[in-house]
Amino acid sequence: MAPSGSSKLPKREPSPLNSLGWKPFFSQQTDVDAAADALPVRVVEVHRTGLHVLGESLDTLIPPGPDATVGDWLLYDRQKPSNSKVLERSSVFERRAPGTDRKRQLIAANVDTVFIVSSCNKDFNIARLERYVALAFEAEVTPMILLTKADLCNDPEAYVKAASAISNRVLVEGLNALSEEPIAKLAPWCKPGQTIAFLGSSGVGKSTLVNALFREGVADTATIREDDSKGRHTTTRRQLHFTAGGCAVLDTPGMRELQLTDVEAGIADVFADIVALAGHCRFSDCRHDSEPGCAIQGALARGEIDPDRLVRWNKLAAEERFNASTLAERKTADKSLHKMITAIQRKNRK
Repeated sequence: MAPSGSSKLPKREPSPLNSLGWKPFFSQQTDVDAAADALPVRVVEVHRTGLHVLGESLDTLIPPGPDATVGDWLLYDRQKPSNSKVLERSSVFERRAPGTDRKRQLIAANVDTVFIVSSCNKDFNIARLERYVALAFEAEVTPMILLTKADLCNDPEAYVKAASAISNRVLVEGLNALSEEPIAKLAPWCKPGQTIAFLGSSGVGKSTLVNALFREGVADTATIREDDSKGRHTTTRRQLHFTAGGCAVLDTPGMRELQLTDVEAGIADVFADIVALAGHCRFSDCRHDSEPGCAIQGALARGEIDPDRLVRWNKLAAEERFNASTLAERKTADKSLHKMITAIQRKNRK
């Protein structure tokens, strides 16, 4: 109710910059005196030939220069666009690039909420979901797991229950991406000025969810293969779309490989219960194998932790150490990583 003696103020429309996701976090990084020469713009697509950026009065392609990714904010240099400055990010998603090198690949920046998408079919994979959740926790971005094709599954609650066991900090929703459910269930996170992203493998319905939010076909879609429920790549590049209400929506290509690096804290958050147990081991350098006084092995013997989940934690922790190690250490680490994973798998089969 409006205060006595005053009329109700008209609803303020968000400014063009706010509709692109501009926040005080970014404005605090700008120099007022340089405002005339530096225009805030947001990267909405990354092409081989440059960066597609949008600003309050600008929609253009600037040549390669800044090490930027989709979602980044730049201070656009009118005189020399390639010298545009990337502002500090509020969040960033990155992975180890596929292949044999150890380069990092930027996925997206300045995301507020990430929807991790999987399907209620053969594509469902707990280990893969744990990787995405660890990535989100490391980036300090709110994750939510969306399980699509629930309408085509005989027991969708079984998938919801399995995904909910990953972390009590992650909300899980089963839905039909082709219905009105996405708009209703995702509305609390799709507010003006917010940036949301959809991550997941091919064919799980990321682009269908994007289209549902816009009520039109802004992203290409395709059917999955019936024999293994795997999808075909329809989204070929990361791109920001903007709803009429001022929410930035990022659609991403399916990632067949998600190699994590520098996500130690994120992994610890996903497996917080196991990490807490490790702190009670008798020896600080316990390998949680056969050492006396190992709290993790004790809990495993009492049936207090899932042995498969322990295997996945060990594998992710070993992978993180391996990917974060220096190049000089790699040959030695390669042998020890193989031995560790083999030993864990052998023990789990007993």
